[in-house]
Amino acid sequence: MTENSRTEYKRELTDSLEKEVVAFLNAGEGGTIYIGIDQDGRIFGVESIDQTQLIIKDRLKNNIQPSIMGLFDIVHETHDGAGVLRVVIAGGLEKPYFLKKFGMTEKGCYLRIGSACEPMPKEMIETLYGKRIRNTIGRMESPRRDLTFAQLKIYYEARGLHLNANFMKNLELLTPEDRPNYAAYLLADENGSSLQIAKYAGTDRVDLIENRDYGRCSLVKALKSVLDRVDVENTVFTKIGYPLREERELIDSVAMREAVINAVVHNDYSYGAVPKLEFFSDRAEVTSMGGLPYGVTQADFFGGCSVPRNKEIMRVFRDLDIVEQLGSGVPRILKVYGKDAFEIRDSYLRIIFWFEQKEGAPIGGVIGGAMGGAIGGAMGGAIGGAMGGAVELAERQKEIVQLILTEPKVTYRQIAQRLDINDSAVIKHIKALREKGVLKRIGGTRGHWEVVEEKKP
Repeated sequence: MTENSRTEYKRELTDSLEKEVVAFLNAGEGGTIYIGIDQDGRIFGVESIDQTQLIIKDRLKNNIQPSIMGLFDIVHETHDGAGVLRVVIAGGLEKPYFLKKFGMTEKGCYLRIGSACEPMPKEMIETLYGKRIRNTIGRMESPRRDLTFAQLKIYYEARGLHLNANFMKNLELLTPEDRPNYAAYLLADENGSSLQIAKYAGTDRVDLIENRDYGRCSLVKALKSVLDRVDVENTVFTKIGYPLREERELIDSVAMREAVINAVVHNDYSYGAVPKLEFFSDRAEVTSMGGLPYGVTQADFFGGCSVPRNKEIMRVFRDLDIVEQLGSGVPRILKVYGKDAFEIRDSYLRIIFWFEQKEGAPIGGVIGGAMGGAIGGAMGGAIGGAMGGAVELAERQKEIVQLILTEPKVTYRQIAQRLDINDSAVIKHIKALREKGVLKRIGGTRGHWEVVEEKKP
């Protein structure tokens, strides 16, 4: 292990920590500081791990400006049996960052050059300050003043955390003028923002069959609703071959979850744009508006550079354990789908997930048969034989069949909640499916649903 432009080793916590962090913030691509490992790579460990973590957090919170809350993460790791702290620093958008006690001067501003931390020249300080992105949601004023946060408080309490009377200041939901900012607006119980889900019958955007907004509420609640919907849409396809049953997701669920969360965290809300999720017959696309953050190249992006566009939202999502570690999302997607899944433009960033295909089990798409006409073909033959490929189902009926294939014990009420329809509609569709011979009930009220399948000895 050797130090480089993105990695620093410290045998113990020293007074130079803030200076090193400032240098990583100003370098753009961020970096990592290991505490408990010396420059030669020898493991010494850290005593009083929990106390040291709190000290680091307080020092970085109080001694660096502009605020870097949401831009760093402290992780406890074990190396050769010894406890080590890994401090992950993201690149910041409000450069130049500086030591609070020295201000925006050559003694306060530093830059990472190779493995060294160098003072920033006055000319560079002035240039960076001139380019500082001021139109971030932390500085934008909320279009409404009458904000309430009952939903956000419930999510925090569920994590064992309590939001006191000063939570808006502590979570940086106020502008420098102490007015609610746009991040507060997005996290409030009521707002005008939403997350969009669209479904198309084919491979293009011509035949739209569903367009739904999830929002007008706290961004946390909206995100959780979208993730629940994705779980339903990400149908497991089944290949029937007596007596075996083979199952696989259409899209890797971990990668898909990371893509949706990243789209919400990194979307550019400054001009009213919102993230969207689109399902086609052969793929799903997750799009966030705004492209890459200022100063971040594609090489930086794919190399693991983390520059949260909305650090206030990142901070809340990390508090609520929605985001596990800073900068962990893109590597997880790359591991499964590679760089070809990403489409990066100046105005947007899109991740494209092509559906899994397996010999003998064509899917025809994420919602394949739900949009294609004969659900038997779409579900890889799961119910094709029983229906002879000729049974035409309504869109809702296809969604119900997909849901039952993954959750045979699902109740009428749960179906209504998952698909956002009323109970009477569910009863009507279930009745039609039973009359068409697609569904049958096994075991009465305490039993389960079964999709009729052709079994081949």
